[in-house]
Amino acid sequence: MDGRVATVTLDRPERLNALSTGLQGDLVRAFDGFDADDDVWAVVLTGAGDRAFSAGVDLKEVREADTGPGPGLRPMAGFSRNVFETVLECGKPTVAALNGWAMGGGCELALACDVRLAAEHARIGLPEAKRGMGANFGVHLLSRIVPRGIAYELLYTGDDLSAADAHRWGLVNRVVSGAELAAEADALARRIAGNAPLTVQRYKAAIGRGGELPLSSALRLSVGPDPYTSRDRVEGVAAFVEKRAPVWKGR
Repeated sequence: MDGRVATVTLDRPERLNALSTGLQGDLVRAFDGFDADDDVWAVVLTGAGDRAFSAGVDLKEVREADTGPGPGLRPMAGFSRNVFETVLECGKPTVAALNGWAMGGGCELALACDVRLAAEHARIGLPEAKRGMGANFGVHLLSRIVPRGIAYELLYTGDDLSAADAHRWGLVNRVVSGAELAAEADALARRIAGNAPLTVQRYKAAIGRGGELPLSSALRLSVGPDPYTSRDRVEGVAAFVEKRAPVWKGR
């Protein structure tokens, strides 16, 4: 934590920040905690090192499960929350800083965030078709972000995109040098955290729950915190009239 911004770093650089079950559990606990923490107004998610954001699910661990007595690992199953769903449903705005490869589960983790910034050398893809796996989360998120034909091509071939091509198709918001990535992501998160938190959180809830609804239905949704009756709304108007910076309280 630094101010109102929480930074989460995947810290397995020797394994290209692969998503072991232990790391997935840590992420679930962290993002569940952000939902309940009134001091967190924005989250940055990145990886250690400069080679990978995350190379995906730990295939060595998958192999061990395949050779064991159980049925193997399956998405959206088991006794704990799915990590991608947990990040997606976190009520706080999230920024992914892609500092290298974002492959398979690493790509899905990036797709679960609201905003994605990529280093120039980053590459993004879902190679599951080359591994006989599924990308259950990525299938549904990717086709909502990029044109459907592009999603089909990426999923069918398992090929990855350069950061520049990912930006061209709207998969990442912008591309910066690797040296600038951390500062750019932090600056963006602080700009977000500098605004009224209830308003920002309501935007996230409205887009997340109303984005696929007919407009007439979406306009009648009441989701997330209510900024209209908040003390922050009164403070924001007063600060504008008085020509000063607002002091948000999140209530």
